[in-house]
Amino acid sequence: MKLSTGAAALIASALLLAGCSSEDTPAPAGDTSATGGATDVELVAGDTLTVCTNAPFEPFEFEQDGKIVGFDMDITGEVAKDLAVDQEVINVAFDAMESGAALTSGQCDIAAAGISINDERAQNVDFSEPYFDADLGLLAASDADLTSEDALAGKTVAVQIATVGEDWAEAKGLEAIQYADLGLQVQALKTGQVDAVVNDVFVLGAYEGDGYAVTATFPTEDRYGLAVAKGNAALLEAVNATLERIEGDGTYDTLYEARIGVAREG
Repeated sequence: MKLSTGAAALIASALLLAGCSSEDTPAPAGDTSATGGATDVELVAGDTLTVCTNAPFEPFEFEQDGKIVGFDMDITGEVAKDLAVDQEVINVAFDAMESGAALTSGQCDIAAAGISINDERAQNVDFSEPYFDADLGLLAASDADLTSEDALAGKTVAVQIATVGEDWAEAKGLEAIQYADLGLQVQALKTGQVDAVVNDVFVLGAYEGDGYAVTATFPTEDRYGLAVAKGNAALLEAVNATLERIEGDGTYDTLYEARIGVAREG
């Protein structure tokens, strides 16, 4: 979607009068203050913000009633609201997002999948300001006595391909087996193919119970960012403006507590 500054209000009003619907309440017609005047934002699907993600990764992205929802979708939904457009979420391979391929090929406008910001990925995509701090965790059988890094010696761990967890396991010299997503990692644990799962600690809590528990946490100082195609300055500016708005007006804290299940510290 590419709007001239003079036509922005008329076009936004026409869309609303024509019955342009969204799951989010659109911003008032012509109101570009939240996005810093993001009328130069061009979207791959015109009047829809297309978001790539990789589910399951609860509570950040997961399927509910046939639809992908979660904390990341809530945040990108706020971006869509500020742009006065609909949001569509599609599921793609994680490595297609962190490599930038899904963005440069025009599959989506934003990649939102608990993507940790690092220098290697920043060569392929442009990151927003950080919006979440994340550490790694270990999911294992409750009685497995795997409560430390040292306890993993000689054990097999499931890692998600192209993630910080995979990098961490390789750096520690662990026997790591790659899986495409978190669901497959957990399935491998429950079927005895691996001894433990390594992934971001906040997503492992959904799988505790029935003899499984998060038995260790490994600090990483990683921070998540939303990714856009290299050079897409207008969209990046709009995303950062939304992040600033929701931080300032309390929306972020409300979404955080609803999805993460605890109030944000600090």
